[in-house]
Amino acid sequence: MAEQLTFELPLRAAQGREDFFVAPANALAVAQVEGWHNWPQRKLVLVGPSGAGKTHITHVWAALSGATIIEAAALTAADIPALAAQPAIAVENADRIAGDRSAEEALFHLHNLTLAEGGTLFLTAQSAPRQWPLSLPDLKSRMEATATATLDPPDDALLSAVLVKLFADRQISVAPQTIPYLVGRMERSFAAAQEMVTLLDTRALSTGRKISARLAAEVLDTLPDDPQ
Repeated sequence: MAEQLTFELPLRAAQGREDFFVAPANALAVAQVEGWHNWPQRKLVLVGPSGAGKTHITHVWAALSGATIIEAAALTAADIPALAAQPAIAVENADRIAGDRSAEEALFHLHNLTLAEGGTLFLTAQSAPRQWPLSLPDLKSRMEATATATLDPPDDALLSAVLVKLFADRQISVAPQTIPYLVGRMERSFAAAQEMVTLLDTRALSTGRKISARLAAEVLDTLPDDPQ
C-alpha cells in the first residue's frame, strides 16, 4: 500500500482532575499535592521523570489553589514582586535553571517573597533538589529544605491509563487489545509511552491502517533492543 502524507496536528491534552488516573505508583504524590494546605513551610517540590504527569498535576493543583503557573526559565523576565503577591505560584522545571545565575536569583527572590507574603509555592523537577547543580548557595539550601513528593515509575494500571490518555489526547481510537499488548511488551516508562503513541500515530496515518496489536507489533519490531 502506498504511504500517505502525514500532518502534525495540534494536540489538546486533557488536564482536569477527572482526567488524572490515580494508581499505586502515584497515589502518595497525588495525596500530598491535594493536601497542599498542610505542606511544611507552604512549599513542595514534585519530582518525576519526563511524561510522568507533573504538568497535569500542576494544572490540577492550580485549579485547587488558584495558582499562577510559570516556567522557571521565564522567571528572569517576570515581575517577581507581582508573582509573589499571588496567593499561590507554581514553577515548572525548576531544576533546569541550575547554573543560570540570573534565573537562580529570580527563583530565590520569588521563594522568599512568596513565603513572606503568606503564599504557597509549588515546584516541579525531574530530580530531587539535592541533585540540582545550583550555583547560588542560599537557593540551594532553601530548595533542599523543601518537602518533596515523588512520582514513581508506572505499574501496569498506570501505564495502561497513560497510554489511553495519550491516545485520547490525539483523538485516536484503538483496537481493544492494543493497550494490554503494549503494556506487556514495551519499555516501562512514561517517556516510552509518549514515544510509542507518536510512532503508532505516525505509522497509522502513513499507511491508512487502524492502530491495533498487529500494528503495535510491527512498530515494536523496529525499535532497537534494550541493551540491558
